[in-house]
Amino acid sequence: MKNMMKRALALATAAMMTIGMVGCGGATGAAGGESGGGSAPAAGGSDITIGISIWSSTDVLGSQCYKIVEKAASALGVKTQWVDQGHVSEQVTASVETLCAAGCQGIIICNSADSEMTSAINTCDEYGVYIAQFFRIISEENSPEVYQTACNSKYYIGAVHEDEVTNGYTLVNLLLEKGDRNIGLEAWTVGDATFQLRWQGYQQAVEEWNKANPDDQATLSEPVYANTSSEEGAAAAMSLYNSIPNMDALIVAGGGGDPLVGSIGAFANAGLTGKVDVVSTDFLDDLADQLQSGGMFAESGGHFCDPLFAFMLVYNAIQGNYVKEEGTFGYEIQFPYLYVSSPDDYTNYEKYFVDADPYTDEELVEMAGYSFEELNKAASSLSIDDVIARHN
Repeated sequence: MKNMMKRALALATAAMMTIGMVGCGGATGAAGGESGGGSAPAAGGSDITIGISIWSSTDVLGSQCYKIVEKAASALGVKTQWVDQGHVSEQVTASVETLCAAGCQGIIICNSADSEMTSAINTCDEYGVYIAQFFRIISEENSPEVYQTACNSKYYIGAVHEDEVTNGYTLVNLLLEKGDRNIGLEAWTVGDATFQLRWQGYQQAVEEWNKANPDDQATLSEPVYANTSSEEGAAAAMSLYNSIPNMDALIVAGGGGDPLVGSIGAFANAGLTGKVDVVSTDFLDDLADQLQSGGMFAESGGHFCDPLFAFMLVYNAIQGNYVKEEGTFGYEIQFPYLYVSSPDDYTNYEKYFVDADPYTDEELVEMAGYSFEELNKAASSLSIDDVIARHN
């Protein structure tokens, strides 16, 4: 009776959440919708439905994630169910209940804060649904109780994430080497685990620079939060510019791409393009043009395949191929970033990651049969050169 009541409540929540969300290019798989599999499924694929809980399946990064996951689902004959949760904690946790109640056997999730994963894991344990994180990993140091919940769970199987500290550190060093010293910081949501790691890297770079250059000090502002909308991104960027004397650089920490779109648009309207060096994470669709015009100075990104590997983890767990050792955290994949700071840097990325997919259907089917060690190696080696070698 308890499960029946929870299932009814979750389905009602799904209906309400779906009403408030916009589908991805009209595709049936977006924003709470279901997408059918392709015509050449792997063994057992046609009986599998995997849910995706994401901040947005329609912004720049989210739509790239949507495309690659749907390509894999089609190649494997897997159905998908998408819920956009906006990185609002209540919606993040509700999305897991929604996807479990909808009959998914597995879920991949881009949560916001570690704390949300306690509820997510407990829900998946109750329903017997496998779950893996993408773009995120629970911090053993900062969230020990949540981490232990993951270790205790049979159904939490792991995480695919980036080295966010190094990401932040690298971007700030690019600014410092350019000569920028007064840096504004635009974040997305308060307490987001990934932003906290990037911020650590930003601060580390500035602290090391100031220690080594006592007569040439750099400053990094406190973050101004823009959430995940372009309008708030524009307001945050102008607020920072107006409050920091001689601001010569802006970090837009991320947020899927939309806050960056708003920020560089606001600078363009104010005649500041090329006068303030902007760096960010999450490649824009028009990044080559922005690098050429000075709208962007440098960016890290190219990581939209991250959820693809979380999808493969869950797919194999459902099939019984990946079974984590009892009491352990599970499987972990650290995914590489790409960095570009010129139109030439972007040309090959666009050719091999945007104009064409980095994986063919045949490669995706083969990947689904990999051992974890093989899958981990494939993820860690993904690069422009890797794609060129495979496809040429």
